[in-house]
Amino acid sequence: MDLRQLSYFLEVARYASFSKASQAIHLSQPTLSKMVKNLEDELGLVLLDRSTRRVVLTEAGRVVQAHAQTVINASQQLLAAVLDLKEMRQGQFTLGLPPVIGASFFPKVIAEFHQIHPDITIQIVEEGGKRIEQLLLEGEIDLGVVVLPVDEVVFEVVPIVKRHLNLVVPLEHPLSNRRKVRLAELKEEPFILFRQEFNLHDRVKEACIGEGFEPRVAYESSQWDFIYELICANQGISLLPETICAKLDPAKVRVIRQIEPGIHWDLAIIWKKGGYISHAAQGWIDFALRVLIPGSSDRNPSS
Repeated sequence: MDLRQLSYFLEVARYASFSKASQAIHLSQPTLSKMVKNLEDELGLVLLDRSTRRVVLTEAGRVVQAHAQTVINASQQLLAAVLDLKEMRQGQFTLGLPPVIGASFFPKVIAEFHQIHPDITIQIVEEGGKRIEQLLLEGEIDLGVVVLPVDEVVFEVVPIVKRHLNLVVPLEHPLSNRRKVRLAELKEEPFILFRQEFNLHDRVKEACIGEGFEPRVAYESSQWDFIYELICANQGISLLPETICAKLDPAKVRVIRQIEPGIHWDLAIIWKKGGYISHAAQGWIDFALRVLIPGSSDRNPSS
């Protein structure tokens, strides 16, 4: 049994005539008769009474007609739903965003995307970069935005943002009037870092170790604004992304932008290598690239 057999049977039932049905669907009458007969043979039932001038449904025919129409309707709805997905009229995906990254870059991207595609649902999961990588590998989320580097053996990577970390110190700090600071000068300072599940934690520690010392961590937090308040309270220093530093009150802290060597804060959209990417997720990746990297061309993540 296939959809064509059911569809042809419904047309005969509709017109109560093989000849009228064949004209309506532009199929020869012998072919139409054969298709309906094959359906009857497969079911082992007579569906149409052909003994009168008009073709009449048998009792079995009426039952099959009702169910066949349901099957055809469901098939049409399926095709329409798939077309909607292909043309980005609907869909959903889950996006992992560390709080600091989400607050810095993605409100505009998400809002503008929603204006264009109002029926695509983005479920946002706020976690640190390391947790996002784990969730991707476990199949719990579809896409993630993290600080590079990541293991490109297991993740597909689309770079989107290149930034640096700035040094943030209290107003009365001895370095507060400096325009440039070497990282090695911070050897004895109390550091306030993002928690260990954030990739920024590792970026800062690795940079310091590269300069010959391990940072002395006074506090850790998952919230940039709490880190800021601790600096204001003269509890330590921190290295924070440029986008966060732009939000800080210069009357309360000092931001030193020239750090030697510089600490990169490069972001990328990632997903599990070989993992399925929906049309909605693909569309969002292309859209994010256009917004965050003006002049960038669309790329197909599956290519």
